[in-house]
Amino acid sequence: MDAYARATMSEGARWGRVRRSRQLRDRAMKAICALFTALGAFVLGWILLMLIVKGFNGLSPAVFTEVTPGPGTEGGGIANAIVGSLILTFLGIIVATPIGVLAGTYLAEFGRTSLLAQVIRFVNDVLLSAPSILIGLFVYAVMVQPLGSYSGWAGGAALAIIAIPVIVRTTEDMLSLVPGSLREAGAALGAPMSMVITKITWRASRAGILTGILLATARISGETAPLLFTALNNNFWFRADLMGGVSNLPVMIYQFALSPYENWRDLAWAGALLITLAILVLSIVARLLFKREPGR
Repeated sequence: MDAYARATMSEGARWGRVRRSRQLRDRAMKAICALFTALGAFVLGWILLMLIVKGFNGLSPAVFTEVTPGPGTEGGGIANAIVGSLILTFLGIIVATPIGVLAGTYLAEFGRTSLLAQVIRFVNDVLLSAPSILIGLFVYAVMVQPLGSYSGWAGGAALAIIAIPVIVRTTEDMLSLVPGSLREAGAALGAPMSMVITKITWRASRAGILTGILLATARISGETAPLLFTALNNNFWFRADLMGGVSNLPVMIYQFALSPYENWRDLAWAGALLITLAILVLSIVARLLFKREPGR
């Protein structure tokens, strides 16, 4: 056997060893990923199973018709907390939606690479990752202390600040996906920029923008920390002016889950189940709308 043949066989053996080594590392990596995926799914499934079992045990018709009970009293429900949460979430999203959509539109259509747009994006990214308790403290300082009382208005403002960055980011991303040829076609017909945006780009990306609004709603519907400093809680129906403590599910769950009363803990599990189901529904609707977005 000549030297060339021996060199070829040696090179083939070396590449064979390299290939087997790569296959072993690949299989090991797949096994590790599968293991940690199974671990995460197991923990999540355990939490959901416990929530479903304990939550359904705490459900009853009284949960949806009666107000939260006082200390040491039997029965009661969370009707006032459910209504209060709906009001606070509505206030937050009704304030955040126009601000978020218009800011996202500016970033995608007008600012783009301008210095102001870069500053807005940076601040928006900071707000996206900011702890919600800091936002609650901020609203407490600028609204609760000057007014001298907790209020639903302060709670709605805190939730709006949390929701705005989500809507801004989603709106900008969805508008950026609209082909530039559509804008050029509108401009060629003599349409002003405002009409091009409202009649073309917003319509083309409305499903994606609505998805961002729904995701922001799901994001704020379970927030507890900012409401502790703004809306707080009570065991009664809210006042017409929303001043004073406003009962809500997140704070009610936090307070009742730590209480020594069994019926309070049952109501806390029931409230947690209702919030989880609401977030699940919103997330499913958002995904369905996102799949309907043109080009996806």
